Amino acid sequence: MERGGRAALGLLALGALLGLCALPPPQPGPQRGEPRRGGQKTFRALLAVGREQQEQEREEQQQQEAAGRAAPVRRGIFWSRELEARVPRGFAAEEAAAWPAAARAARVSSLERGGCGRSSNRLARLSDGSRACVRYGVSPEQIQGEALSYHLAGVLGMQQRLPPMALALVEPRGRQWEPVREELRGSLWAEGAVVSLTRWVDNLTAVVAPAPWGSEAGGGRRPRALSAAELGGLPAAQLVELVQWSDLILFDYLTANFDRLASNLFSLQWDPRVMRRATSNLLRGPDGGLVFMDNEAGLVHGYRLLAVWDPYHEPLLRSVCVFREGTAKRVAELHRRRSAAAELRRRYRAREPLWAHLGFLSERQAELLQARVDFVHRHIAHCRAQAAAL
Repeated sequence: MERGGRAALGLLALGALLGLCALPPPQPGPQRGEPRRGGQKTFRALLAVGREQQEQEREEQQQQEAAGRAAPVRRGIFWSRELEARVPRGFAAEEAAAWPAAARAARVSSLERGGCGRSSNRLARLSDGSRACVRYGVSPEQIQGEALSYHLAGVLGMQQRLPPMALALVEPRGRQWEPVREELRGSLWAEGAVVSLTRWVDNLTAVVAPAPWGSEAGGGRRPRALSAAELGGLPAAQLVELVQWSDLILFDYLTANFDRLASNLFSLQWDPRVMRRATSNLLRGPDGGLVFMDNEAGLVHGYRLLAVWDPYHEPLLRSVCVFREGTAKRVAELHRRRSAAAELRRRYRAREPLWAHLGFLSERQAELLQARVDFVHRHIAHCRAQAAAL
């Protein structure tokens, strides 16, 4: 009898403890000594509600992920808006607009070798604390190609993928270059030459081409097209990168820039592992976005070598049948108005005070640019027809 009484008292105490733990501040209730059964019920109910809420959230997340995997492409040929929204923003329009004036107003405090490509280039430290890659072309057409490619990216709505750039005149006796007059003498730069000042970006890392342009590129010349059906099974991070690659390949086709993926494909004939290594002139920024570097082979130099490099450019373009809708719309507008060169000229002259020192595209080069825009437009139409037939 004594043991039974003690056990009952123990149960009563445990019940009271559970009730106190589960409830908010004490409210008037049972008399002392009565078990708080209502408290136990509330505690269990809260646990049940918590479990149901977690399960519901898990189901919603799984449904969202499944929806994202199932529909990375809309209307057959356009990346989904959700994927485009996840692409790192790159270089903001405000940064690009502010850089030319800032770069020209600052004095060059020092010039250093290394970090900016070929040996004739220099890394400049500016008086405002910023840094810039100063590119001195082997010929003026390389700097012209760099500048025109940069502004064509603006016409196409891709300029956020290229570091802000401006042109400058090398004037050893001028205010901007006077602090580095001695370094200029050792650089072999011609006085009065036009150079490009590209904003330095810290913490860039190498990029290896993904399938279908990476190690799966068969024979180097004809990478297979990536189908929309395959895209549904890829993780979101890889899809976000492919959105940027589709713009890159279209951009390099329009500019005929061979000094990136096309040159890697060309090298496959004697180096079968080249596609497993870093892609030339393509880096990843701190935000994870792709950075289209060093575009001096574009337009002018590239157009002179079309016979050599188009056997690589065209298969690369044909391997892309999913596009950013904004890019496709801009191409369609340039095709409809036949205004590619005119739009580029207008933007170049409005935003680059030194444009006249390098000049613009020749009439023949302007025609080639329009012809390549037309070819891309026809390719997008072909992709749309293919998607409709499925």
